[in-house]
Amino acid sequence: MGQSINHNLLNKQDIIFVTGGTGLVGSYLLRHLISQGYTNVRSLKRENSNLQLVKEIADQIDWLVGDLLEIDVLAEGMQDAQVVFHCAAMVSFDPKEKSSMERVNIEGTANMVNIALDSNVEKFIHVSSIAALGRREELSTIDEKTEWQNSEWNTTYAVAKYEAEMEVWRGAAEGLNVAVINPSVILGSAYWKKGTGRFFNIVWNGLKFFPTGSTGFVDVRDVAEALLTLAESDISNERIILNGENLPYKHIFDSIALLIEKPKPSIKVNTLIREASWRFDHVLNVLFSKKPRVTKETARNSSRDVRYLNDKSKNLLGIKYRSIDQCLKQMANQFNEVKNNGMDPRYLEF
Repeated sequence: MGQSINHNLLNKQDIIFVTGGTGLVGSYLLRHLISQGYTNVRSLKRENSNLQLVKEIADQIDWLVGDLLEIDVLAEGMQDAQVVFHCAAMVSFDPKEKSSMERVNIEGTANMVNIALDSNVEKFIHVSSIAALGRREELSTIDEKTEWQNSEWNTTYAVAKYEAEMEVWRGAAEGLNVAVINPSVILGSAYWKKGTGRFFNIVWNGLKFFPTGSTGFVDVRDVAEALLTLAESDISNERIILNGENLPYKHIFDSIALLIEKPKPSIKVNTLIREASWRFDHVLNVLFSKKPRVTKETARNSSRDVRYLNDKSKNLLGIKYRSIDQCLKQMANQFNEVKNNGMDPRYLEF
């Protein structure tokens, strides 16, 4: 450990409130909390939320039905809560969903911060993203001190996450005890047709093209464990990147192909293909209201090599990151079990 940190500052009976509990990070966090003996866990879900990712522990969670724009529900969730984990967010790269994403990510986070201040929450932990650290053409190495700059390389999602994070730091300036994590691309079994589980489905269906860039990847279990470590510690007003390894996209897709016995993608996405792909998707979006799979920002970012430094997380939290290759192998084992049998969601054991 790089410095002396006090741990075990929570009691197992303390009230914990989690948003996004039916999503990837939130579901693993709920499982981890229950496995560690926490008995007073509340979580926010929408009326139609699917509980499949937490079905074995769903009856041990006090569920509140609502969303981040419903003040009364959020106030109920944070009443007498010692810790709040804000994991809920909307992820979209579709320009048509920009306003909805801003409402959920920015206005929703502002609501969370305001109510946490009013409710005297002892600690507010926000799940941000490496996207909130910003991207620009000359930037190839990023750490917690990297300053945001407006850039054409930033996606609409990145801007929304950045502005959401600014609401959290505004709360800190007003006296809220906060901590922020910025995970890289989060890998972990869940649903196979969205999130990073979709990587396996795409390769299974015959992925021919691979992007040339690289980025950071992290096991979802490392994220969940880091969140609880933060909650149990006296770490305050810190931003921490969570990143297991920096790897080429080709490494990820080649590994998945090998593990599920499919051909590796063999066609490099060069400049011509990359620029044509987002323009073609844009035409389909305009003409037929099809949700874009590729946007200009995501296409161009996929060609860049960006390294995310994880020294702070190792020194401050004592994290020993799981191997990304091992994570992919475990995910592949589960995908191979369900690929011809309904594609049921799965989760990785801690």
